Amino acid sequence: MDADALSFNQLRPRLQKIAYRMLGSVAEAEDIVQDVWLRWHSAERESIDNAEAWLVSVTTRMSIDRLRAAKIQREHYTGIWLPEPEMTESPATPEEMTERADDVSVAFLMLLERLTPEARAAFLLREVFDADYDEVANAIGKTEAACRQLVSRAKAQLRDERPRYAVPRETHRQLLQSFAQALERADFHAINAFLAEDAILIGDGGGKVTSFPKPMVGGRRIAQLFYAALRRYPGRVHVKLVTLNGQPAFLRFIEGQLESAQTFETDGERIVKIHVQRNPDKLTRIAAVHGTL
Repeated sequence: MDADALSFNQLRPRLQKIAYRMLGSVAEAEDIVQDVWLRWHSAERESIDNAEAWLVSVTTRMSIDRLRAAKIQREHYTGIWLPEPEMTESPATPEEMTERADDVSVAFLMLLERLTPEARAAFLLREVFDADYDEVANAIGKTEAACRQLVSRAKAQLRDERPRYAVPRETHRQLLQSFAQALERADFHAINAFLAEDAILIGDGGGKVTSFPKPMVGGRRIAQLFYAALRRYPGRVHVKLVTLNGQPAFLRFIEGQLESAQTFETDGERIVKIHVQRNPDKLTRIAAVHGTL
């Protein structure tokens, strides 16, 4: 492997993280990084002073362009659009746990959808990837003053909408493990007890499979939904606890086949929000590893 390829491959994980957080799609992030590689391969090295800055800038600008097009497409999306969940390894340290949970959760990616593409890029580079403002300015092609303003406005826009609860990862995992056991027992009262009274469930079927056109509100209604599947497929509904987007999550299998990926927000005692990804196009990469139980 030559030096240029080695440099790119060392930075590939960082570029992939930037593109995924910009687009909320593993598939599109992979496409962006591949396109960046093609540009890097054909670029004149003499004109590049800093390889990392160049690659981050190209990745960011391509992601901004792709996100602009995606936002138009999502206006015509069937039902509710949710990010494509990403399989992640369990972080090794408490610091990595906090960082991963904060910057890549499905809930956080949903919040970022409220920002314009340029504001999203500036916010992510500065607040998630710790880039200096001169690096942010270079990446998105604006002045440092303009970037400071973009980041400030983005922080203000997101401040009141961030998840209300900071729950230790192990508490989150134990709660989901107990919830999974209630589901396996098909115990309606236990299922209901794990859900906050005002819990919310948001599903994405992408027009490919059945899902709800708007969020379902109410813990008891959500418990009835889970219970109905258990009654319809007795003994044939199972959940597997995995790590998605840096947090404990479920893969649900019906008759041995992957049916959905589910991520959860909790207050430490009850589940307050569930994101259910059922769109088969967004489950392709997970299904390649966990397609059957």
